[in-house]
Amino acid sequence: MRQRIRKRPMSEINVVPYIDVMLVLLIIFMITAPLLSQGVRVNLPKVPSEPMPQLDKEPVVISIDSSGNLFINYGDNQDQPVSPQTLANRIGALLKYQPRTPVYIKGDSSVAYGRVIETMALLQSAGVDGIGLVTVQPDN
Repeated sequence: MRQRIRKRPMSEINVVPYIDVMLVLLIIFMITAPLLSQGVRVNLPKVPSEPMPQLDKEPVVISIDSSGNLFINYGDNQDQPVSPQTLANRIGALLKYQPRTPVYIKGDSSVAYGRVIETMALLQSAGVDGIGLVTVQPDN
């Protein structure tokens, strides 16, 4: 009769696949992290004001830079300026499906007052019934 050779179970864990997955995730996070902090540089006016209450819906923010260009944080190419007609179309489409979405304007402190008023009138014509203005608390 032949004797069977018994193999001992291997008690080591092969960690090479885990290291590979970790490195791939690290690369993915390193690439996507800078993309998460995007926006338009706007110097907001510094005035004392009451903070807005927390809302359950994500607000749409219209930014007006110092050159008077319009930006919207909704849709594609949020870091690219949009025309007033494109802004009205995007807001109209959004409000068609989410009618109570809050809309805020972030106007640079050096932008002409008339440009902010034109933007507010454009938003009202697109169906926005309430517009908030974003400011920064002054340094005391």
